[in-house]
Amino acid sequence: MLRIDLNCDLGESFGAYTLGNDAAIMPLITSANIACGFHAGDPQVIARTVRLAVQHGVALGAHPGFADLAGFGRRALDATPDEIENDVLYQIGALAAFARAEGATLAHVKPHGALYNLAATRPPIANAIARAIARFDANLILVGQPGAAMENAAREHGLRFAREGFADRAYNRDGTLRSRREPGSLITDPPRAAEQALQMARTQTVTTPEGETIATPVDTLCVHGDSPGAVEILRAVRETLLRNGIHVAAIRQGSKGAGEQG
Repeated sequence: MLRIDLNCDLGESFGAYTLGNDAAIMPLITSANIACGFHAGDPQVIARTVRLAVQHGVALGAHPGFADLAGFGRRALDATPDEIENDVLYQIGALAAFARAEGATLAHVKPHGALYNLAATRPPIANAIARAIARFDANLILVGQPGAAMENAAREHGLRFAREGFADRAYNRDGTLRSRREPGSLITDPPRAAEQALQMARTQTVTTPEGETIATPVDTLCVHGDSPGAVEILRAVRETLLRNGIHVAAIRQGSKGAGEQG
């Protein structure tokens, strides 16, 4: 049976500011990437989000980013690889403490925002992230874009790698995500997002806005928790996948998806 993981970036509220509807999203996904306090989140939000994930049997993942609350981690900071490595290690450790307090463990790490995008094309940054993960727990899965520098870094540091696709983002012909600054970069129509998710899971391809079909090997599909209508998009994606015979399940340690690297 064809299987795909469905992940979402969660726990991105901060203090009095609420972002996304984590309570409604959690039952629809199989893996949660939880902000660790640098780009979003705080100890109270982290605790609530971890507890919610555990209640729903959702795999826990750290979602480390740049220390950029004002820019939501979507601005590239001038940090050295050593600084990035230690910042990522710090954030994984913070989330792992809350997971342990709930009797759970982490399953994966997915970088956030600008850190994710830089790591896709800059080997020193990708290797800094992979080193941090390996230093903490080499059994953790690194989640990132297929064919990117992160995939090579995971292999170099003995980590399993899960290739990620996006149901709610448009793609360029080279397989990169279309910039959020460009029109049409976000897919907010639930049926359209569900159609893209089904195509990616079933054929390991995606169609660009220009109509070109490109290869996109994926083990996990993401819908952003802060996207407009995220709950409706996730519900449509999940229902479409299940209706077409695709099993939605987390990528667990010790098992691999169709395209996953070890």
